[in-house]
Amino acid sequence: MSTRFPLPLGERPILIGVVHLLPLPGAPLYGGALEGVIEAALRDARALAEGGSDALLVENFGDTPFLPGRVAPETVAAMALVLAEVRRALPTPMPVGVNVLRNDARSALGLCVATGASFLRVNVHAGAAVTDQGLIEGRADQTLRMRAALGSAAAILADVQVKHASPLGASDLAEAARELVERALADALLVTGAATGTPPDPERVACVREAIGPRVPLLVASGVDEDNAAELCSAADGAIVGTALKEGGDVHAPVDPERVRALRRALG
Repeated sequence: MSTRFPLPLGERPILIGVVHLLPLPGAPLYGGALEGVIEAALRDARALAEGGSDALLVENFGDTPFLPGRVAPETVAAMALVLAEVRRALPTPMPVGVNVLRNDARSALGLCVATGASFLRVNVHAGAAVTDQGLIEGRADQTLRMRAALGSAAAILADVQVKHASPLGASDLAEAARELVERALADALLVTGAATGTPPDPERVACVREAIGPRVPLLVASGVDEDNAAELCSAADGAIVGTALKEGGDVHAPVDPERVRALRRALG
């Protein structure tokens, strides 16, 4: 089992709540005031903590259309400010992670080092995928070497055949999962449906669990809600949830702490 994963396993299913950031400086839809971005992030972070999330994942969700590779310096600077404010504002300390969309693991690692964030999500850690940003290639070799060079203990949470993408080349799910663990050295694996807010087939979750066994944590990372949580997470260690925790299940709405509590109860 990964020793870098920042949460204990086995006590109860893990719930990682997503803080979807509003558009940041440089993004086409940026509103012109970072203060509003920070206020919205703090509101959602507090609601997630109040509702019973075990950890938070902060991502630049509003920066559409996403870049296929490295994001701009202003994006990293803005995310650093937001991450620092979120960690400072939490009522009790909890792990906070970062996802720099679409696939900028290098910047995410830097943010972990600079802000104390304890994990990063990498959508395409190994292999290659055809996406709406074009072809994205995994850079596990660079990411792992950079983590060592920075002296970072941040855990790498890697998607297996991530949403909004099609794997290039061989598409065997079990083999992709094994290679992420054995050859790309991921610290945890994530299984998603086809798109944001879409649940995966439970058989996909079970397939990945069978392929990797107990070697690393496995989380369901899209489409989990109060009604399907027990079934989807029966073979997993928990879930990363964004859409279902929002008011009315609207991904663009604020987080509803009552929805967080309901999902926490459903997970167990």
